[in-house]
Amino acid sequence: MRLDRKVVAAVAATMLIATPLTGSASMASDLIKADPPAPVCSPGTTVKTDDGPVCGVKGAEVTSWQGIRYGAPPTGELRWKAPRRPTPWTETFAATTEGNQCAQPASVGPATDNEDCLNLTVRAPAKPGPGPLAVMVQIHGGGFLLLKPQDASRLVTGGNVISVEVNYRLGIFGFLAHEGFGEHAGNYGLLDQQAALRWVQRNIARFGGDPHNVTIYGASAGGSSVCAHTTAPSSAGLFQRGIAQSGEYNSLLGVDTVWQAQDCKSKLPTEEQAHRAGAKFAAGVGCGVEAEAAACLRKVPAAALLKQADHGREPGNGTIAPIVDGKFLPMSPGEAFATGRVNDVALIHGVDRDETQLPSASTPADYEKLVLQQYGEHAPAVRRTYPLKRFPTPAPFLAYRTLVADSNSVCPSVLNSERLSKHIPVFAYQFDDTDVPPQFFLDPTKPNGAYHIAEMLLLLPGGDKLTPNQQVLSDQLLTQWTGFARTGNPTVDGAPRWDPYTEDNPVVMALNAAGDSQLTTEIPRQHHCKKLWDPLTPFNASH
Repeated sequence: MRLDRKVVAAVAATMLIATPLTGSASMASDLIKADPPAPVCSPGTTVKTDDGPVCGVKGAEVTSWQGIRYGAPPTGELRWKAPRRPTPWTETFAATTEGNQCAQPASVGPATDNEDCLNLTVRAPAKPGPGPLAVMVQIHGGGFLLLKPQDASRLVTGGNVISVEVNYRLGIFGFLAHEGFGEHAGNYGLLDQQAALRWVQRNIARFGGDPHNVTIYGASAGGSSVCAHTTAPSSAGLFQRGIAQSGEYNSLLGVDTVWQAQDCKSKLPTEEQAHRAGAKFAAGVGCGVEAEAAACLRKVPAAALLKQADHGREPGNGTIAPIVDGKFLPMSPGEAFATGRVNDVALIHGVDRDETQLPSASTPADYEKLVLQQYGEHAPAVRRTYPLKRFPTPAPFLAYRTLVADSNSVCPSVLNSERLSKHIPVFAYQFDDTDVPPQFFLDPTKPNGAYHIAEMLLLLPGGDKLTPNQQVLSDQLLTQWTGFARTGNPTVDGAPRWDPYTEDNPVVMALNAAGDSQLTTEIPRQHHCKKLWDPLTPFNASH
C-alpha cells in the first residue's frame, strides 16, 4: 500500500465525516455546479456580537448561526501571523450557511486553497431551559492538516448545552515556522483556536451561554489540541474543562509516522528544528534568499504552498503541526504534564483500546519486519511479550494491532492521566466497544476492534444505524460528555459512577456497550505498560 493511501485512511479515522469536503472555487470548480441560495434568517435570531450583528436559522429543536467570522482573513501580510480581530460590520450578517473550511490538500474530499476560513458556528437549543447554559467548543481532528468540524446538534438537543464549532488554520498555513517570521513563529492554528475561545468569552452570553462554564473537546488532533491548551499559559482562564479523545496516537519511537510528531505524549519539534525545516520549505517554493524569505513566502499562491507541503513527511515539507515555540508552548504537553505545568482545569482523557495509525501485518514475516522497524533494539522484548502463538487467527494482524495500540495509545494515555492527576481532576477512560459500525477506511473483513476515535461515531452518529446495545452506549456518552460540561463531573443521572483517577484509586472507565461500562485498575497490567512501554515513553523519569 502506498503511503499516501495509508494517510487517507488514517485521516478519515481522525474525523468521522460522511459528506464530501468542499473545495475552493479555484481548485474544485469542476465539481461544483451551483451553490443553492442561502437560507433566509429566521425572525428573532439577530444577535449583536462585539464585531457586528448576526442572524441565524431557527429549527424545531436547534437555532444555528453558521460561519461567523472571529478573525480577519489570514491572507497577504496576515499570512503566518497571529490572528487579528475582523473588521467590524454594521449590516446584519446572515449566518445561515456553513463557513469556509481551511486550506488543505485532498483527502476524503477535494483540496481547497481558501485561506479565508477563520469562522465558527454557534448552535443553541431552540427552546432553552433556564440559563445561562454550559458551552462545548469543538476542535476538530485531521492530523492538524485536514477536515472540518462536525455538526454537534445532538449535544445541544440531548444535553441542553451551547455548541461552538471552530475552523482553524491547518497544515502549512497553520504551523509553518521560519526565522523570517520573527521569534516564537508557528502554532498559528493553535492561536486561531485560542482566538475563538476569546470570542466565546466576549460573546457567548448573548447566545445564552455561560462564558464561565466552557468545555473544549476534540478527537485525535482535536484531543491533542485540548492537551496543548491545558498547558499553554495564555489559554488559562479561557475554559474550565476539556475532553481529550484519542490524543495519544503518534508512533511511540517516531518511526514510519503517518503524522508529524504532534500528540499529547510526543516530544514536539523545537523552534530551532522548525526553523531549519522552514528554510528548506522556503527554498522549495523559490524563497531561499533568507533576507527576503518572509515577504516572498507571503506572495506564493496557496496552491503552490500546499503542493510543496504535501503531507509533511519529507525534509522539504516544512512544519505542519504544533512545535515548542517557546511562548504559546514553552514545552511539549507531555513534559508539562510530567512537571505539573498545567492550567487549572478538569479533564476527561482517554483513548480506544485497539487504535492504530500504522500499517497492519498480514503474515508472520510482516509482523517480524514491522516490529523490528518500529522498536529496533527493543524488538526482542516486544516479540516475547506479544508472541504470535498467543493470538487466534489472523494472528499477525491481531498481535501487531494490539501491541501498536498498547505502545502508542493505551499506555501513554494512562501514563498521562497519572501525571495529570497529581495536579488537576482527571477522569480517565478506555473505549472498549469492538462492534461500532466500521468506517469506509477500515477493512471490514478484519477484526479492527475498538478503532481510533470509534466513540465519535456514537457521540455524533449522524445517519449511522446503531444496534440496541450501541444505542445504550451512544446515549451514555452523550450524558457523560454533556454532564461533565455542565457540572465538572461525568457521574450524572443516566450514567454509571465515574470516579476521578488518583494515586490511591487509579481507576479508568472501560466504556462498553449495553450498559456494561465499568471502572477498572487492570489496564496497565493487561497492556504491559509499567514493564515494557512506560519506560520508552517520552518524558518518563525512567526513560
